[in-house]
Formats: sequence, structure tokens, C-alpha cells
Amino acid sequence: MQLPSKTMLEKVYGESQNSSKRFEDLARYFTVHFKSEQMKFFSSPGRTEIIGNHTDHNGGKILAASIDMDTIGAAFPNHSDIISIISEGYEGEITVDLSALDQIPQNQGTLSLVAGMMNAARNFGFQVSGFNAYISSNVIGAAGVSSSASFEMLICSIINYFFNNNALSYVDYAKIGQNAENKYWNKASGLMDQMACAVGGVISLDFSNDVKFEKIDFTFSQMGYELIIINTGKGHADLSHEYSEIPLEMKLVAQELDKAQLSESNLSAFLDGFTEIEANISNDRALLRAFHFYEENRRVEEAIKAVQEENGEKLLKLIEESGNSSWKWLQNCYSVENYKEQKVSLVLALTEFFLRKIGDGCCRVHGGGFAGVILSVIPKTEVSNYIQFISKFVDPDNIYPIHIRKYGAIQLD
Repeated sequence: MQLPSKTMLEKVYGESQNSSKRFEDLARYFTVHFKSEQMKFFSSPGRTEIIGNHTDHNGGKILAASIDMDTIGAAFPNHSDIISIISEGYEGEITVDLSALDQIPQNQGTLSLVAGMMNAARNFGFQVSGFNAYISSNVIGAAGVSSSASFEMLICSIINYFFNNNALSYVDYAKIGQNAENKYWNKASGLMDQMACAVGGVISLDFSNDVKFEKIDFTFSQMGYELIIINTGKGHADLSHEYSEIPLEMKLVAQELDKAQLSESNLSAFLDGFTEIEANISNDRALLRAFHFYEENRRVEEAIKAVQEENGEKLLKLIEESGNSSWKWLQNCYSVENYKEQKVSLVLALTEFFLRKIGDGCCRVHGGGFAGVILSVIPKTEVSNYIQFISKFVDPDNIYPIHIRKYGAIQLD
């Protein structure tokens, strides 16, 4: 057993002291549980969405990035058909028999997810076999930074390294995770979460024709800003129907345009047929969500250009516009069924008061929305002041300064 080198840790984490301690603990727990010192180490980050809220499921565009929270694992083949996983924070051992995948029930948490990934990998033509893994994560759950996708991409990196000679692409990773969520969790997820976790760094994503991505050399820190994630105090595990209504309503409009999804048409065609579409569907919210989709795609294109031109002021303005569109047109800042619970909107309002006072920065709902998390982009010189201000209204333990991480899902040799 050889721990990740100091050079590797500094390359991935920007430091080696705290990260080294994490992997030392991981190795010790793996050895204790699996009675072996043979292991390799893996890491997969969480993600942040910069612009492109709820567009991937209709063939849209997104600017996203991996972050410096990650899921780490120690793993090694066990030369059997059994996958054994210990995941810190979850009771019991996850055991998947690869010879009996069809007997594993759906919607049984991580067990179903792992089984679904193994089934998808096989169906896509890749090899899977038994392995032992001990996993630990500091990716906050139910907070819009994709703790589940981070876990999925870690598992993909394990089977890629041990059983497939690193033949899987990032898109393969993402599709394996998505397939498992769609078929074993009944979660109508797109590919954005998985792609951002798998690739690493800032990436532009285009889902109009399968999935295309491009890495972009950029961090907010270079601009003089820091990212802060705030969990407003309510999770989103019980809001699947709210999420599902967004792609369904967007596709309802697309069908009126004789298309399968909105990306196959454009804003001009939508406006030309607006009166007839409005009469046919009798759903004003669906129309507003279509407006959001088309304008959000435009903002992604302009944001990429702003990054390339190093125009920070323009980028922040676009992020602010994106957040306002999510709030006003997409309408995913609170649940209609529980309209008295509007923690996301409240924390956005409080943050806007602070930003107006300093005359800089921006904020927006983060991730799926309806409850949960916001993202604030704050000048470095004002970070401590902002945290002090917002801590008066939210639990300080729910405030997370984050940074963009350069590396996606990797094996740490």
C-alpha cells in the first residue's frame, strides 16, 4: 500500500497536510475492515453550476465546474462477483452480487444505485467485477453540489482503472451514472451533474446533440472573487415531482413547436407561435419556463465569451440575470405546494441587500432549487463581512466557501 504522494495531493488539493490525513484514515479503515493492505486511492469532486439552470434535460447549454469538496475511496479487486462498499455516514455494508443484479430492487438507496451502475456499464460494453471499497466524503448532501453524482463518478473511476484499462470516457462515466438514476432511482436526471464531477475544472456543456464539452481555463479567484454556498436550511429530497415538472412543461411547449425538446427550435419560432401555443396548452408557467430556457442558453454563450475576454463585470451581470430568471420565469426558488416555506428567496433577498451596500458581486439559486441552496459570488475583500452578515440569519455551519477544483474523477497515482 502506497499513499498518494505529497506532490499529487498538492496538485489536486493545493495542500498536502489535511488531505494526507484523510487518506491515511481511509487506508487504516480499509485495512481494518477488509483485512488487506492492498489498495488504490480515488477522488471525485462535487460540482457547482455557474449558469444554465435546468437546461440540460431539454438539450440546452451550461457553464459548470467541479469544486474542492470531494468523495474519496480506497479500493481493490477481490477476485469475485461481489462488490463490498463501506461508506462513512451510512449504516451497514453495501453488498452487490454481480451474478444476481436482476434480483436487486429499485429505489433502495445506494444499493440500487450501485447495482444500476454495474448493469449500465455492462450494457454499454464495459467490464465489471467484484471489488472492496471504503469511501468517505465531505461533499455536503442535499445541497445542490451533487453528492450522489460525486459518488457515482468515483465508482466509475474504480471500475475504469481496475477492469477496463482506462477505456471509459467522461461521457461514458456520465451516462452510466444517469442511466442508474433514471432506471434504478426513477429520477429523471440529465447529465450535467455527472459531467461536471467527471471532467473537472470549468467546463461548457452543450446537450443539443448528445453531449459535448469543452474545458475553460478560468477561476473566480483569478477575478478577485470567492464562491460561497449557503444551505438555507431545508433539503430537497421530497421535491422530485417539482423537478420533474420543469422538463415536462418545457417539452410540452416543444411539442407545440413539433419538436421533442426546446433546443430543436428557437426563441423566434416560439414567439411566432406564441398565441396559438398559449391557447393550446393553457399553462402560463410552461411558457415562462420556455422563455427561461432560450434566454439561459444565450446567457451561457455570452458568459463563455466574457470569460474568454476576461470581462468579469459582464460575467457577474449574466450570473445575476440567470438567478433572476430562475426566480421569476423558471420559478424554482420555492415550492408552490408549500408556498409559506421560502428560505431560498429569503436568503437571496438578504444577500441582495448586502451586495447593494457594497456595490459588487452577485447571487443566485443553486442547483435544482425549490428549497436548499444559493450561490453567492463575493469580492475577496468582503468575504468575511458577508459571512458575518449572513450568519445572523442562517446557521453558520451551513455556510461553505468553495473553490473551483482543476481535476475531476481520478485515480491518485
